[in-house]
Amino acid sequence: MYPSATLCRSQQSYHRERARTTLLTNVRIVADRAAKAWGIEADAADDREARHAKTRLTADLIASRKQAAALSRQPGHDEDSDRGIPEYVVLQQGTHE
Repeated sequence: MYPSATLCRSQQSYHRERARTTLLTNVRIVADRAAKAWGIEADAADDREARHAKTRLTADLIASRKQAAALSRQPGHDEDSDRGIPEYVVLQQGTHE
């Protein structure tokens, strides 16, 4: 499981604060590197979450189209009164009148 962008940003903030407030040089260096790493991971998490949202929208669209197609194939469902008649025949009939 991947960390969320929110978790990454909070970890980044924590490590930045730790690097800013510590008196020890080695702790500052490690905390600064950790903050940078969490920032990179936060950017990756943002991309993942955006991709997930786009994928979810696409899947929902496909599902709704499949559902509409299934409903239109049900017996007794008649959207068009000229069902079974090719469109060009209907157009030709309409132009002769």
